[in-house]
Amino acid sequence: MSKSNTTESDLLLLIFNNTNNALVGDATGLRGSTTAGSLYVALHTADPGEAGDQTTSEATYTSYARVAVARSAAGWTISGTAPTQAANAAAVTFPACTGGSSTCTYFSVGVATSGASKILYSGAITSLAVTNGITPTAAIGALVCTED
Repeated sequence: MSKSNTTESDLLLLIFNNTNNALVGDATGLRGSTTAGSLYVALHTADPGEAGDQTTSEATYTSYARVAVARSAAGWTISGTAPTQAANAAAVTFPACTGGSSTCTYFSVGVATSGASKILYSGAITSLAVTNGITPTAAIGALVCTED
């Protein structure tokens, strides 16, 4: 059994835009956070999989760090039905490589700036060959998280 299109949209709005999801349980529903905060985007050299965390196959080039993206409409755009998608509303720019290299083929959206934090969503990206002097950037709409 699948979720309705409205439920898929409401779920993505709650997670990515901190928008309340009314009438779940009672009239107040599932509430957004008092402070919206951020989600953290990581780059991966292979699919971290459903059992992985944000450190699974995470990029290791020198100066790499996860990027915070606000839980708001400025950070994420929610659109479509069948599937409903959340996508980055602005370019996501990672720190420039100052040594080493990584070929990044996946991204994840998680809950912490570092460490073995849980992945909320992950997906494939156009391969990014990161070497010294390269600043990896995900263009607007390149990081797509799907509910269907």
